[in-house]
Amino acid sequence: MKDAAADEGMFSLTEVASLNDIQPTYRILKPWWDVFMDYIGVIMLMVAIFSGTMQLSKDQVACLPILEKNINPHAAHNRPECSLSALGGAPSVTRDLPDSVANELLNSQPSSLTEEHILSQPQPRGVKTNLDFQQYVFINQKCYHDALPWYNKYFPYLALMHTIMLMVSSNFWFKYPKTSSKIEHFVSILGRCFESPWTSKALSETACEDSEENKQRFTGNATFQKHVSSEDSQSTPLMQSPTMQFQTEKLIAEAPSLTTLDKKDGEQAKALFEKVRKFRAHVEDSDFIYKLYVAQTVVKALKVVLILSYTSTFAAEIRFCHLCQPRIESLTGYEQFFCTHNMAFMLRKLFFTFMVMISLYGLACIYTLYWLFRRPLKEYSFEKVREESSFSDIPDVKNDFAFLLHMVDQYDQLYSKRFGVFLSEVSENKLREISLNHEWTFEKLRQHVTTNAQDEQELHLFMLSGFPNAVFDLTDLVILKLELIPEVRISAKVSQMTSLREIHLYHCPAKVEQTAFTFLRDHLRCLHIKFTDVAEIPPWIYLLRSLKELNLTGNLNSEHNKMIGLESLRELRHLRMLYLKSNLNKIPTNLTELSPHLTRLVIHNDGTKLLVLNSLKKLTSLVELELYNCDLERIPHAIFSLANLQELDLKNNSIRTIEEIISFQHLRRLVCLKLWHNKITAIPPSIGLVKSLESLIICHNKLESLPPSLFHLPKLRHIDLSNNSISNIPVEIGHLHNLQHFSITGNKVEILPNQLFKCSKLKVLCLGHNNITSIPESIGQLVQLSHLELKGNCLDCLPFQLGQCRLLRKNFLYVEDHLFDTLPLEVKESISSD
Repeated sequence: MKDAAADEGMFSLTEVASLNDIQPTYRILKPWWDVFMDYIGVIMLMVAIFSGTMQLSKDQVACLPILEKNINPHAAHNRPECSLSALGGAPSVTRDLPDSVANELLNSQPSSLTEEHILSQPQPRGVKTNLDFQQYVFINQKCYHDALPWYNKYFPYLALMHTIMLMVSSNFWFKYPKTSSKIEHFVSILGRCFESPWTSKALSETACEDSEENKQRFTGNATFQKHVSSEDSQSTPLMQSPTMQFQTEKLIAEAPSLTTLDKKDGEQAKALFEKVRKFRAHVEDSDFIYKLYVAQTVVKALKVVLILSYTSTFAAEIRFCHLCQPRIESLTGYEQFFCTHNMAFMLRKLFFTFMVMISLYGLACIYTLYWLFRRPLKEYSFEKVREESSFSDIPDVKNDFAFLLHMVDQYDQLYSKRFGVFLSEVSENKLREISLNHEWTFEKLRQHVTTNAQDEQELHLFMLSGFPNAVFDLTDLVILKLELIPEVRISAKVSQMTSLREIHLYHCPAKVEQTAFTFLRDHLRCLHIKFTDVAEIPPWIYLLRSLKELNLTGNLNSEHNKMIGLESLRELRHLRMLYLKSNLNKIPTNLTELSPHLTRLVIHNDGTKLLVLNSLKKLTSLVELELYNCDLERIPHAIFSLANLQELDLKNNSIRTIEEIISFQHLRRLVCLKLWHNKITAIPPSIGLVKSLESLIICHNKLESLPPSLFHLPKLRHIDLSNNSISNIPVEIGHLHNLQHFSITGNKVEILPNQLFKCSKLKVLCLGHNNITSIPESIGQLVQLSHLELKGNCLDCLPFQLGQCRLLRKNFLYVEDHLFDTLPLEVKESISSD
């Protein structure tokens, strides 16, 4: 080679180091086989650079002419080794050359030399040729290109090219535009999740809960069982009801509270939860990263096979000796030259080293393919994390998200475990709870406490991220209302709230600790629950033995219009009032478990037709029954079996006829009948048989007349006939000596019978929005009248006898102002006085 080649420069390791310059954060996505292949790539790169540097600086051939013209061209070609000294010295030429060549060289000494010349000049050594230095330089360069195999000249460059291509293939998925942004984002989020203080806190809290749970098995549960077992068998629903087992996430062990998280760390954790949620939605919809990684691994394997297949054939061509026939006899006088390659030994060693590295690289590729196709990499389950922690809601992930986590597991499984914390809604809710406690202090909660009409303190919390712990410090609180709070955890501190009697849970799945449940079981009197699905009803409510009132609002029917049964109600031994606002097709059969003590049942059915009411017959203790908006067309016969019934309310149904009212004579305790907001056209005369009736509300119907028998009920005190089409008031109304409230507003009445004013106990008289033209003077007989409505009639004036109604005041006299002015001055003053 030219000497100038050494001065042109050489490749250094730093110039190609950038080919494998992957960001340090990507190491978590480099499994051991990728790291192993990277190291192999570095070794191959060093081999290529070293051989290339040696070739540029020292690679050359040295050639000598062969004097025998008929030399066998294959003799030197087939000899594996030869010595340059053998060609330079005559005595040793026979050792490494063919015999004919050796003899030629030995016999070619010039015979014309005399002894004087030999004695006067140094004796020349070797075989004399007729070539000068410039010719040798020319011949060396010519034979380097003609006689030296191409692989000897280009092996370093091929090795460098193959190494660079394999390195590029290994890191292609990090650099490809469609994957690099996702991978970079994933690595960034994963690193932040791993280092987040919230991760450590959440896992530490899990460890504390597990430790506490283990203690609870040996100490807490024993104490709790001892406490419960000390009571009589009638007061141990938690221990004796095998069908009422709490799930661990519903009735939880008490866990010690950890130190609060710094506000700044909390904000960062919130941002991480949002980033993880968005990233998951973005990555889980495809498996492009997985396919690209498989493709690049297949490409590397095929390339290794290609390299091994063609390089192995050139292994024997790397030799020290070569025969050169440059066809330049006219310039040198010789036809053949014998050449030696000084880099042959080194290239041969480097070549085999390169092949060994390529073979190891290929084995790593084969193992990678085995791992890729052996495991279901398109789904990743956090099953171990769910088993080892309290975060039982960590979802399985799919496609590219799953593949990236599988790759991370090869580096360190702790990364995915800590990352799973940010996929858990439970963990997110705990973080919100901590932030909430920073915001909702005792002072702030105290400002939201109000006092109701019964002079009871109540607190209403709406759409918070959690349940503030400071609530438990409000010891005077009687009513607690929680609405749209996703995570409510009632701890043992609730026992401080000795005044608490009523809780409202509106779309708030609540969990209670065991000590807290014991307190609620003995102190809670009223519970209101709104839900979307029946599964949202906390199961512990069915064991509140001191509960007197239960209100359930939500869907109790499935999609197939079949009844979803409630849990057993037999443990609610003191329940007196049950309110169900739902879409029932039938009365739940397990309501019969409440038959000994349930006194009031209210069902609001939101327009769904209530078909089956047979279960009502067994509720023999019912005193009040309200069936609202149940699409009833007649009065249910099951009601007639309720001997203790005192009040019946059938508001807002589709009842057209009430002929069944004759059977009410058997309900000897019925005092109040409400048939308002229906389509009733007539009251049957048989209503006169219901002698116990004291109140009849039949407003907002289609009545046109009233039966005289209605006014023969001796105990009737309250009648509401408003918003019908009644045009006449029977004179028999005078028989109602106990009548105190009479309303016939919004009808078509024109004349008021004088008998109406014989009801001397009348206190409320509503006659508004009719066609009345005059008020009889006998109205003055109503000495107890305190409420009078006359607005919306055809009156010209008011009788001055209103002054005799000593209890009537202007605030409760509903009449037009111009009519009020028609009264005498002293009457107006009397009515207007306090």
